[in-house]
Amino acid sequence: MDSQYYIEKEKCYGSHNYHPLPVVLERGEGIYVWDVEGKKYFDFLSAYSAINQGHCNPKIIAALEEQAKKLTLCSRAFYSKNLGEFDEYITQLFNYDKVLPMNTGADAVETTIKLCRRWGYDKKGISDNKAKVIVCENNFHGRTISIISFSNDPMSNARFGPYTPGFVSIPYNDVDALEIALKDEHVCGFLIEPIQGEAGVIIPDDGYLKKAYELCKEANVLFIADEIQTGLARTGKMLACYFEKIQPDILILGKALSGGVMPVSAILANDDIMLCIKPGEHGSTFGGNPLAARIAVVALQILQEENLAENANKMGEIFRQEVQKIVDQYPSFKEIRGKGLLNALELNTPENSQVAYDLCLKFKDNGLLCKPTHGNIIRFAPPLVITETQLREGISIIKKCIEETFA
Repeated sequence: MDSQYYIEKEKCYGSHNYHPLPVVLERGEGIYVWDVEGKKYFDFLSAYSAINQGHCNPKIIAALEEQAKKLTLCSRAFYSKNLGEFDEYITQLFNYDKVLPMNTGADAVETTIKLCRRWGYDKKGISDNKAKVIVCENNFHGRTISIISFSNDPMSNARFGPYTPGFVSIPYNDVDALEIALKDEHVCGFLIEPIQGEAGVIIPDDGYLKKAYELCKEANVLFIADEIQTGLARTGKMLACYFEKIQPDILILGKALSGGVMPVSAILANDDIMLCIKPGEHGSTFGGNPLAARIAVVALQILQEENLAENANKMGEIFRQEVQKIVDQYPSFKEIRGKGLLNALELNTPENSQVAYDLCLKFKDNGLLCKPTHGNIIRFAPPLVITETQLREGISIIKKCIEETFA
């Protein structure tokens, strides 16, 4: 069966909540994927940074196979050997007292909101049902009801109300706006992406995160970093917050925590925060399951043993230097920006244009996969295991397609 057969099958029987590029993938290895016709592609999206360790990383797959034959799930009704080992490993790695494992990034954010509110009531003394969390405009933390309640993207929240109350939205990268919002005594947390990925890889000014962290400390408010996409070596450090030497009060991780093998997410915090939630007040049947716990430890080990943060930093510099030559040559492009291997190429076209999507189609036809975020921004995020030779081959495809389109 060809690609169109599978595309039509999905359209017929599946929900229409995504608009994928017309490619049907069947196999992946390292930085490459193959479609059902056997055509090979560079993967320059990495499942939105979930596959930092490369497709079907042999070490992760070996751990998966070994553990799957022993025990996959026991729920949290019982202890498992693997969960305690995961808890110890990840808390020591990121220097926290406790971890709460979940499954997806969205439910990790939901968990964080619950924990932050409970801390606000128990520790800060906020009156019941009055707690507020400050968020940033153009954020993307998921698509659950509570999360879209504090989104200003109509694609996410239009006609899905009524919305969950308790959120205050301020402009991103605006210290003054944060300082004003923090004066509200009902605020218990400030939730932020160190780099706004879905918004188009928007990087705040140097010093912004550190100043925001300091303001939160002064106001007795929790600084919460959503590093689901920016964390785990993607930006050139293990966490994007490390660029400004920040240790968030609550850290949210997901995506590459399993190397793209299964849904694994986690939130980390110290005892004075985490232990505000008592037995029975939060949970997940699959959260912290033995299979996920084993895989996550191996996925984290790979990031360190293979120096993937350092590689992301080095390859990212090369990528931006080479793509900058395109920006300088063609007035159709506004800029290339990013950190590590999380980068965005912005066009001088309206947000609602088709130019970025059409360019991604051309990349696909020439053997490279990526996806627009908004109508005028293309995000590039290859697996962190990419070599310089592979990176330059990918860049050559990008240059060729742009030359054919805009020359």
